[in-house]
Amino acid sequence: MTMSASVSRPEGLRVEFRHVPTRQALVWLDCGWNDMKRIGTPGLAHGALIAILGAVLLILGSSHVYLTAAAVTGYLLVGPFMTTGLCELARRRTEHQPLGFDESLQALSRNPDGLVHFGTTLALMALLWFVLSAILLESMMNTSVPSLAVALWGGSSVISAGQLLGYVACGAVLAAIVFAVSVVAVPLIIDRHAAAGDAMRASVRVTFANLPAMMVWAALIVVLTIIGFVTLLIGMVFVAPLLGYATWHAYRDLIA
Repeated sequence: MTMSASVSRPEGLRVEFRHVPTRQALVWLDCGWNDMKRIGTPGLAHGALIAILGAVLLILGSSHVYLTAAAVTGYLLVGPFMTTGLCELARRRTEHQPLGFDESLQALSRNPDGLVHFGTTLALMALLWFVLSAILLESMMNTSVPSLAVALWGGSSVISAGQLLGYVACGAVLAAIVFAVSVVAVPLIIDRHAAAGDAMRASVRVTFANLPAMMVWAALIVVLTIIGFVTLLIGMVFVAPLLGYATWHAYRDLIA
């Protein structure tokens, strides 16, 4: 039996959210895979663009382990916003509308204010991570942030395994926050024209109402993203559309 609860604000978004089984994320991935096969090239084009962005960041950060870790983490923090066009394609397929790369860009005009505010929030979180990571390295780990010369030409600065683990753990905490505020935010913004703040609040409440399922979903996102990176981002061409489409189906299941 499906259970639902109300998420409302006096003058904002009002939605009902559902409780889903712990393994529902596997269903979302299966639906996303079906979308990949049906939508084809437009989604893969988005995946290629996302992979290229990741490659650029990795090249810029390849001169130092700090810059590499910071670039990867920042990339993941803004990842939800990059799925906008993919969520639009999944939405259009659900409603039997024309599918194409140009059509996917119409998501940007469906609720531009909401998308801009949401994207700005994620960008500020990524910026916050860069600042906090610098403080963490210098004050807690006794390791200096690489100089401009090291950033440009490389250097021999070394971070121990323990320091790197602590650094990654702090980034994971911020990534978990971003996950909670964004799990259904983009679909709400483009499908129901929700304000960014309302969409993020709804995402947080949905996340805590379905914590076991959300933990599985987050773990799958991490595993697939790692696969995307360890394949030199070639896998990201396929991982990004799969996760983007699955995000739409997660929204359809979680929001009444």
